[in-house]
Amino acid sequence: MSLRFVFGMAVLSVASLTQTALPSQAQDADKTFVIVVGSAAGGSYDANARLLSRHIGKYLPGHPSVIVRNQPGAASMTAVRSLDLPSAKDGSTIVAFQSGLIGQSRLTPKEVPFDFRKYAWIGSITDDFSACYVWRKPGIDSIHDLKGRKVVFGQSGPGTNADLYARILRNFLGVSLDLVAGYKGGAETSLAIERGELDGQCSSWGSVSADWMDNHRITFLYRSSPKTPPELKELNVPTMMELAANDRDRAIIRALVLDRELARPFITSADVPAERLKILRDAFDQTMRDPEFLADAEKERQLVDPKSSAEATKVVELIYSLPDDIIEAARTVMAQ
Repeated sequence: MSLRFVFGMAVLSVASLTQTALPSQAQDADKTFVIVVGSAAGGSYDANARLLSRHIGKYLPGHPSVIVRNQPGAASMTAVRSLDLPSAKDGSTIVAFQSGLIGQSRLTPKEVPFDFRKYAWIGSITDDFSACYVWRKPGIDSIHDLKGRKVVFGQSGPGTNADLYARILRNFLGVSLDLVAGYKGGAETSLAIERGELDGQCSSWGSVSADWMDNHRITFLYRSSPKTPPELKELNVPTMMELAANDRDRAIIRALVLDRELARPFITSADVPAERLKILRDAFDQTMRDPEFLADAEKERQLVDPKSSAEATKVVELIYSLPDDIIEAARTVMAQ
């Protein structure tokens, strides 16, 4: 399947293509626009990319077909590497990847050998809202009830939300926790919890089963953000910063989670021509304001708190400017 597309269908005249100020390379017929997702189908990153795919096409000249291609592997690094392919350099492809890779590129550059300042940022649909929770059991009504108990969580790979927030739970919040890696995504981990293989997990809000919440099947331990979804308002679930013991711990946690301000990031190759990159960025920004997109997101319980390409770039620059001593402390947490 070709990974290239045009911003105009064959029926468009040369004059209309000129009006959209598209480069000549984009004037081939019968192409598609591809969103590559670095995780398996059914997870929150996949759902978010599919939400975008249903609406962004109307803001691309010619309204091309928009498809989602799942390319899981190496905690979404495989998807990021796909931007090195020649077919990705014409602006036909954007990548949705796990935002934890940004921080990991600073903490463990040998394992995550990317510099995210060297990609072209499209934007991020929302900052992160994640929660850690366990399957409800008698006597476990809050994080404080886990003292003296060993729990087992699952995750797909290092640097993912599940991995990071579980490490905060273990290293800063006093929970005795084992992490089991190798799950393909949140959906597979959730099934393992229902089967009793795992005690719980940390996941993005969109991945938390509505059935689990409606039927009180899980106990929430903490939330990542001061923001509170309506479903949590009556449960008084504390934030991780509220539970942290001191200012230094909070500074280290901040370094660990800063990249989550770009919780649903989209990038493309830095080799995409400037004119086409502007088209992509404008289309993304317009989609974020689209009433149909926002209604669709609300229906699917997906949060929308977008950052433009410029705002995303500023966050990335800040991550790469964090003090070395704080980075070293954060690195220790991720190595344990």
